[in-house]
Amino acid sequence: MTSLTYTLPDERGHFGAYGGRYVPETLMQAVLELEIEYKKAMADPSFQRSLHGLLKDYVGRETPLYFAHNLTEHLKGAKIYLKREDLNHTGAHKINNSLGQALLAERMGKRKVVAETGAGQHGVATATACALLGLECMIYMGAEDIHRQQMNVFRMELLGAKVISVNSGSATLKDAVNEALRYWVTNVEDTHYILGSVMGPHPFPMIVRDFQSVIGYETRKQFIEKEGKLPEAVVACIGGGSNAMGMFYPFIKDETVRLFGVEAAGLGIDTYKHAASMTKGKPGILHGAMMYLLQDGNGQIQEAHSISAGLDYPGVGPEHSHLKDIGRVHYESIKDEEALEALKLLCQLEGIIPALESSHAIAYALKLAPTMNRDDGVVICLSGRGDKDVETVRARLGGNE
Repeated sequence: MTSLTYTLPDERGHFGAYGGRYVPETLMQAVLELEIEYKKAMADPSFQRSLHGLLKDYVGRETPLYFAHNLTEHLKGAKIYLKREDLNHTGAHKINNSLGQALLAERMGKRKVVAETGAGQHGVATATACALLGLECMIYMGAEDIHRQQMNVFRMELLGAKVISVNSGSATLKDAVNEALRYWVTNVEDTHYILGSVMGPHPFPMIVRDFQSVIGYETRKQFIEKEGKLPEAVVACIGGGSNAMGMFYPFIKDETVRLFGVEAAGLGIDTYKHAASMTKGKPGILHGAMMYLLQDGNGQIQEAHSISAGLDYPGVGPEHSHLKDIGRVHYESIKDEEALEALKLLCQLEGIIPALESSHAIAYALKLAPTMNRDDGVVICLSGRGDKDVETVRARLGGNE
C-alpha cells in the first residue's frame, strides 16, 4: 500500500519499474526540453492564470458532481455520484489536457501540433485548442476508428485540423500513435506532440496526469461539501488511462478510498478479443515507456479489441502499472455487452447518454454499489458524452453489426 509520501515519478521519469524514456536519439533532446519547459510553466503564475482562466470560462469548469438518485434507488446500495466530465466544452475530459499542452506549445514557440486519437475526443479537443490559439494541427487516426467515429472526424476538420487516416496494423489507436510519433521524429524542431493519455516517454505521463488531476481535486472538494467526508470508492474506465489517472491522483494518499480502474474485456478475457492489458498483459515497452502490455509468447504486441474506440489500446499508462503492483488501485474488466447494458440503464434512469468508455466504469459500479452500505458513496468518472457512440450503439442493439 502507498504511503503519505507518494512523489512519483522519480527524476528519471519512472513509476517504480515502469515509465522511462525509450525513444530514438532524435527525440531525446525534445523530451528533455519539454520536461524543463513544463516545470518552468507550472511554476509561472502567468501560465497558471491563463490555464485556469480558460478552464473556467472556455471549458466550463468546475463540472458538477451529480447525485444519481434514481440509479442509487434502483441498486439499493451505496450512493452513486457522477463526475460530469461529459459537460465540458467538446464533451469529454480530453480538453483539460489538450488545452494545457497547447498553451505549453505556444509558450515553447512551436506553432505546429501533431496528435493521435482513438474515439476522436482527444482529436476534437486538440483541434479545438489549436483553433483557439492559432496553431496548425494534424491528427493521426486509425481507419477503423475513422469508420466508427465519422462525426468526430468531421468536427476535427471543421475546426481546421488535417485528419490523416492510418491503415497499418489493426488501424486503431496503437497504429495512430505509431504514425504520430514517426511524424514528430522528423518535425521535432517546429512541432509539439500533444499526447492524449498518460503514456509515452517521460514527461508525458506526468504532464497528462497533472493536467487531468483537476478532475480528482474538484471531486474531492465537492464530495466533502455534499457528504462531509470522502467517498468510500472511486471508479473510472481505463484504456491508456488519462481520465482514471486524473481522478485517482488526488486520492492516492487517502487510503480509506478504494480506487477501481475498469478496462475493456471486449468479448471476454478468455478470448483474443479484449483490451484487458492489466488483467492479461505483462510488462513490456511500447511507445517510449515500460508498462503492462498485451503480448504473445514471442513478446509481439497483440491487437486489442473493444466496442469502445477509446479503450481499444493494448497497454496502459506506466503509473497505472505501478499502482497495480503496489495494490493501491484495483483493476477490473467489463465486457462489451455489460457496458451496453449499463449505457441503456443510465439513459433510462437518469436521462444521461454516456460514452461507451464511461459505460465500462458504470457497469462495474453496478456490481460494486449493492455490496456496500447505504451510507457509503461511490463516485464514477463520467469521462465523456455518448453522442459520438450513438451509431455504434444503434447498430449493435439493432442487430446490424
